[in-house]
Amino acid sequence: MSVDTNYEIGIWGQKHKEYLKENHRVIYYNLLTHDKLNSYLHKIDIRAKEQYDLLVKQLAESQGVNKHLKVKNQMLWVQKMNNIANQAREVIYNEIIYNY
Repeated sequence: MSVDTNYEIGIWGQKHKEYLKENHRVIYYNLLTHDKLNSYLHKIDIRAKEQYDLLVKQLAESQGVNKHLKVKNQMLWVQKMNNIANQAREVIYNEIIYNY
């Protein structure tokens, strides 16, 4: 039996862990008993973070949310960035976190 590395698991990995525990208990316990849960969650966490960062960047570019807007109208920039962050989170939840 291999020993799972003790990676630090971020918010995305924690959310996926909760999802597995509640909806896919057999998979969760198989990963846990085979010492693969931590490395699996670490990979999910990294993948989700990278995808989230990329989505935020792409959505901001496509919607014209840039440094110029931030200087010109900071409140509008904050509103738009919050909307973009929410859109990106929704995609990550649907495609990575609540998916097995």
